[in-house]
Amino acid sequence: MKIICIGQNYRLHCLELGHKIPEEPVFFMKPDTALHRNNDPFYLPDFSRDLHYEMELVVRINRVGKCIEERFAHRYYNEVGLGVDFTARDIQHKQSAAGLPWEAAKSFDHSAAISPEFIPIEQIENIQSLRFKCNLNGQTVQNGDCSDMIFTVDKLISYVSRFVTLKIGDLLFTGTPAGVGALKVGDQLEGILEDRKLIDIEIR
Repeated sequence: MKIICIGQNYRLHCLELGHKIPEEPVFFMKPDTALHRNNDPFYLPDFSRDLHYEMELVVRINRVGKCIEERFAHRYYNEVGLGVDFTARDIQHKQSAAGLPWEAAKSFDHSAAISPEFIPIEQIENIQSLRFKCNLNGQTVQNGDCSDMIFTVDKLISYVSRFVTLKIGDLLFTGTPAGVGALKVGDQLEGILEDRKLIDIEIR
């Protein structure tokens, strides 16, 4: 099982981090040890002083595929949920400034939270019309509208599969909208997909 994460897939998020709008999808990987399940409490790691949340739509792959044509990509997933790409922003900035990889900022243990519940795609009229939001301590800090994605879910699956064979159970984090920010002990992080609360994590 792989965790494939898309970066810079919402224009306003690119701008808030000072990035150019990408011409092609940008992706990176997290190991399976990054998984954080069941809405368990998340413990802030001791190696970061600026740990950020990034709420994202997550797609679960349901068949093996390589070099998938975009028009067939919808056949390769059957469920969607929400996830949090926990990011050590201070480490990411330090490594990026030095031109170095930043796996330490993104791929650490428990850095990829996924919702306990995934919604069957049959219950969704159009994945690109889905809306989700992230609440921090009861206040909405991110509003995601999948129609605002720079690259659609099907485009992402097609693109990634050119480089990496997709397998059953792989998770595709599809990018985060604007509004990311830092977490502190005692925070409560919620993720709502349409009208369903899927993420509810206490920060410790």
